[in-house]
Amino acid sequence: MTASSPIDSANTLALARDTLAIEAQAISAMAARLDSSFVQAVQLALDCRGRLVVTGMGKSGHVGRKIAATLASTGTPAMFVHPAEASHGDLGMITREDLVLAISNSGESEELTAILPLIKRMGVPLLAMTGKSGSSLGRHADLVLDTGVEKEACPHNLAPTASTTAQLAMGDAFAVALLSARGFRPDDFARSHPGGALGRKLLTLVSDVMRPAEQAPCVGLQASLSEMMREISAKGLGATAVVDAAGLPVGIFTDGDLRRLIEGGTDLRAVNAGQVMHRAPRSIRPDALAVEAAELMENHRINSLLVIDAQGRLCGALNSHDLMRAKVI
Repeated sequence: MTASSPIDSANTLALARDTLAIEAQAISAMAARLDSSFVQAVQLALDCRGRLVVTGMGKSGHVGRKIAATLASTGTPAMFVHPAEASHGDLGMITREDLVLAISNSGESEELTAILPLIKRMGVPLLAMTGKSGSSLGRHADLVLDTGVEKEACPHNLAPTASTTAQLAMGDAFAVALLSARGFRPDDFARSHPGGALGRKLLTLVSDVMRPAEQAPCVGLQASLSEMMREISAKGLGATAVVDAAGLPVGIFTDGDLRRLIEGGTDLRAVNAGQVMHRAPRSIRPDALAVEAAELMENHRINSLLVIDAQGRLCGALNSHDLMRAKVI
């Protein structure tokens, strides 16, 4: 295998900068052309009782798949249908309740234009995203989103570059306008992304990550220091709850508290839990979000929390390591 010759660094950077400038200009010009058709398109999607079916061929099809995915994850039921496959049976996926978004820079893609009359015959509203409003696609459409560009970033003005960037940006603008109109919130986003970081933060409850009551360290008010340390060591939380005769948590004692007692010269044999505990310990309910527990720990600079039920009884415990294992923090 022969070694390639060194590239011209100056020319390479110049081409890259020109590409970015051309595509930025294309998006800027498209933004300036936005008019009431965009608002009508958003309203058409809001009024749709079915799904928003995105279709496109070639590079426009790749963009269409991304647009469909973005719409689906932001509150608009959407799917991608390949126009060539639609001609061979997949057109049956589209119902009268749906809205079709067809993407083509030229508006003359054969596979796409072949199914346009059938879509119109079904009475399905057709939204076009094209650079040629007078094309076959543009003429068939109920509404046109103009994604035309002055030129492609390709030096030969051939490869879809600026035009596909414009389509992608218009799709994002459309999705953002729709999610805002729907009142789509972060917790709605989390429900469609349960496996992601945001999903974990917004959907994980304290009950999902806490140590249950039988694993939560707990001693009575009269427990000796050695009893507390055995409980802390056995349960591995780094702290133990201290409960009264009714079983209600009234304090907490941590291994940090032990170090401070030793440093202060306290006679460890002469003290009990009630004398050395921190009163009114921080606690949280099991139905609270785990991210709330993380915020509580951070705000009060503590590493452990007691979990209490509606009656104030100890029903679990957790520390920062539990939250890290669950990837909440």
